[in-house]
Amino acid sequence: MDEIGSNKKYISWPVLTLMAFCTVIGLDDIMYNFQNQGMPVVTSWIIMCIFYVIPYSLMVGQLGSVFNKEGGGLSSWVRGTDGEFLGYFTAWTYWAASIPYAVDSANTIIVDIGWAVTGSGKFQDQISNKNFALMTFAMFIIFIIVEHYFSRSMEVLSTIGGGMMLIMTFMFVFLAFVGLSKSGGHMATTNFSWHSLIPKFDMHYWTTIAMLIYALNGCELVAPYVTKMKKPKSDFPKAMIALAIMTIFLTVFGSFALGIYFNANHIPNDLKMNGEYYVFDMVGRQYGLGKGLLYLWSWTSVFYNAALLAVLLDAMTRMLISDTGDKYMPKFLRKKNKNGLPINGYILTVALSAFIMLLGIFLPNMNDIFNWLLNLNGIISPGVTCWIFYSFMRIRKNSKKFSSDYVFIKNDKLAYLAGFFLLIVTAVATVLGIAPLDVKQFSSYWWYELIINIVAIVVLIGLGVILPSIRRREEEYGIAFSRNQWITMFVLIIGSIVLDLYLGGHNIGMINLGQLKLGLNIIIIVIEAILAVLFCWLVGRKKPNNAKIN
Repeated sequence: MDEIGSNKKYISWPVLTLMAFCTVIGLDDIMYNFQNQGMPVVTSWIIMCIFYVIPYSLMVGQLGSVFNKEGGGLSSWVRGTDGEFLGYFTAWTYWAASIPYAVDSANTIIVDIGWAVTGSGKFQDQISNKNFALMTFAMFIIFIIVEHYFSRSMEVLSTIGGGMMLIMTFMFVFLAFVGLSKSGGHMATTNFSWHSLIPKFDMHYWTTIAMLIYALNGCELVAPYVTKMKKPKSDFPKAMIALAIMTIFLTVFGSFALGIYFNANHIPNDLKMNGEYYVFDMVGRQYGLGKGLLYLWSWTSVFYNAALLAVLLDAMTRMLISDTGDKYMPKFLRKKNKNGLPINGYILTVALSAFIMLLGIFLPNMNDIFNWLLNLNGIISPGVTCWIFYSFMRIRKNSKKFSSDYVFIKNDKLAYLAGFFLLIVTAVATVLGIAPLDVKQFSSYWWYELIINIVAIVVLIGLGVILPSIRRREEEYGIAFSRNQWITMFVLIIGSIVLDLYLGGHNIGMINLGQLKLGLNIIIIVIEAILAVLFCWLVGRKKPNNAKIN
């Protein structure tokens, strides 16, 4: 009875496991990597789960146990080992890396709702890039309002979405293998043998490793909630171990099950966006259920991705403003409303999400935007994950100072080498992941995506370098910018968004990107970027009109 009563104040480890499960893995992650590698991905998942997921989760468990009184998660871990500046910069880079992830989640909710309402993917052909972007922005606004008025919405959505996803995944794998036995072992994948599970270790394979890591990381997002657990030192590692077990089952058996319904030698081009709906439609028809399983899965995915977006919006913003230090983080970003919500942090989230979405608005169609966002996540997210292994190496280098009830590998030198190994693997995969996927190598589309990949990385990370100077303006003048300066910046940002939306809705029909190669779209992006930097520099040199004299 005491445990039940404590749920009103504390987050139990099973609930935290489901929250982490929503941020780490789902059937869509399996789809992405199945399209990248085919049946050999089964072997890749086994290798990654044994040598990456398990040690990664347990390292996070020890870090959460060491810093169990901290509220900033990863930023607090780095701050605790290397000081205030690296703590701030870690918070920013981790938060910035979550932006494409949140945009991708919002996009997926739109796809989910389309399938849940219509039972098909035809609506995707009718949505222009402009409308797709506007619907994504609207999704962010809706969830910020939900977070504002329903404080426990994240926990409720995580419990429902994570629980339904787990049940549906188990059911899919079970029905797939039962159906396989009934059909006499017939698979859609032709010429299947155990030899076909062996990856071909070429350059294409190595460029897809980052996407595997992206699919597996994210459990540290729930670290800020370790302080909300009744027994954080023991329950947090317990939740991470349970998460690793669930991940192993889903990735290995789920990937093999996909090979039953899809020919791994001829994978549909839109598998990443629509594959999960296709497969549940096929399973439903196989068992005489019509579109029943398709609709059930669609609504499961709606709740699952809603939970993911809620966790991202709340957790990543908390990580940004919690325990990052007054010296580097502008005061207006740390400001909270009467309900304790970082409203200005939410606004910045929406602004940068708009920026990411607008970079992809010049791509040919909705499927290309969807795939590009996934690949962008496969670059930025693994890169920031390097901070986790760096922090783990630091606490094991000085284990007497950073004591913990839970310890992953008792030998400090061996544990340090384990952290170093994962750090190198993740860093190399990040660099290789910059190369675009899902497009013909060295084609016009390939070069276009390569450029916007670099632009996105530079802007998201570079903005974190600018914020300390804004904080210095607050210390010197009392405010960062005057009202007129804020209005001017707001007008320019909105004007840029309107221009890109207009061009995104009309430009593709008139301009062949393949013929013009980098063309007009890239010129527009470069000009906007230069003007933005120039304007920030000019504004930053001007004293606010109503500045205070310190």
